[in-house]
Formats: sequence, structure tokens, C-alpha cells
Amino acid sequence: MGYGSRTEMARLGRAGGIMLDGVELTDVSRRISVTPDLPSRMQVDGRPLDPPAGLVMMLHKPLGMTCSRKEDGALVYDVLPDRWRRRDPAISTIGRLDKQTTGLLLLTDDGDLLHRVISPRRHVAKVYRATLARPLVGTEQAMFEAGGLVLEGEDKPLSPAALEVLSPTEARLTVTEGRYHMVRRMFAAVGNHVEALHRERIGGLSLPGDLEPGQWRLMTPDETALIFA
Repeated sequence: MGYGSRTEMARLGRAGGIMLDGVELTDVSRRISVTPDLPSRMQVDGRPLDPPAGLVMMLHKPLGMTCSRKEDGALVYDVLPDRWRRRDPAISTIGRLDKQTTGLLLLTDDGDLLHRVISPRRHVAKVYRATLARPLVGTEQAMFEAGGLVLEGEDKPLSPAALEVLSPTEARLTVTEGRYHMVRRMFAAVGNHVEALHRERIGGLSLPGDLEPGQWRLMTPDETALIFA
């Protein structure tokens, strides 16, 4: 779970840093059953125990952060607790947002959930708000919603995507695929350029208005279910 080595945790326990049901757990050889209520019963170094498995969180991804662990600069993983970077299975982003895209990003250590969300068979909708360099000409909505648009460098046509015009230079686009830089390339294909891109929703789950850029929080099972609503 990333808290530390066996030796480090034994040292913390003997020092009174682990509590179970309000009592210091100094017997570091004691085996504890992993039950659903364990995080509410145990504290480690003054904080409730992390869920042993099945972490799912939402992050309001700010501008300038990348979703890769291998690139230089600020990473989305930098805002998470240090111990979470050592968890096994590892926490990964569910899909990616590029460095210049902001908005709703999901992370999890649940591989099954990750693959269900990104699977093309699930058709989980992603909703983006795009700010454009040039005014829309009026033909984009019909072109996107008809499907069949072929992006540069690809052979497979895109599935239909819904476009809602918000202003002459702003639109909300709903897609059910996850191709590389897809939204930016779609507008490039119709002669425009995306100046700012923000993901508002994944499935039925919207980015909460009180979650500021760079902030994250664990999701409830009900919120996770909204992804597939």
C-alpha cells in the first residue's frame, strides 16, 4: 500500500503510530483481516488507513501537467500522497489528457475498472469544451455528427460525435472514442485550431464545481457508477 517497508512499519507500530479500534497496535506480529470497514477502524500516523485496493479518484487536471510518469516537468502524480506512488498495483490515469488540456481526469489502481472505461465497446462518452482560434463556419456540427471524418494519418473513420455551439468560437464536443489528440485533430480537419480544451464530463460523471485545478478527491461507489450511466 506504499506506507513503507516491513521494518519501517514495525518501528511505527512499536512507537504507537498505528491505531486499531482506538487502541495502539504495538504488537507488530499481529495479523489483521482486510475487511471493507478496516479503513474506518485503523489509523496510520494519525490518518485513516487508505483503502487496501480499489482506489478511484478524480482530479481537476491543471494546465501544464502531463499524465506520463516518464516525461520531464510537472506530472499529475505529483499532487498525490507520496505513498500512493509506491502502491502495488500502481495507480494509473484512466486515459490521458495532454499537457495543454484541463479538466476531469480519473485515476485508479483497479485494472478492471480502467479497461472498462477506456474499452471502445463501452462507448463511454467524454465531453469537452473547446475554445477555438477562428469562428465556426456552421458546417462542423453536421460533419461531426454524421461520422465518417478521417483524421490526418489515419484510415479508420471517426464515429459520430455531438457538437453543441456555445458561441462563434466556443463549442462543446461529445466523443465516444479515445484517439490521440482527437478533439484537437477533429477541429484541425475542418480548418480550425483549438486554443484551449477542458474536459467537463466522463459518462454521467461531471467535474464538481468546487474541485479547483490541482485538487483531487477519492470517489464514492455511487460516483464511480455514474461513469457508466
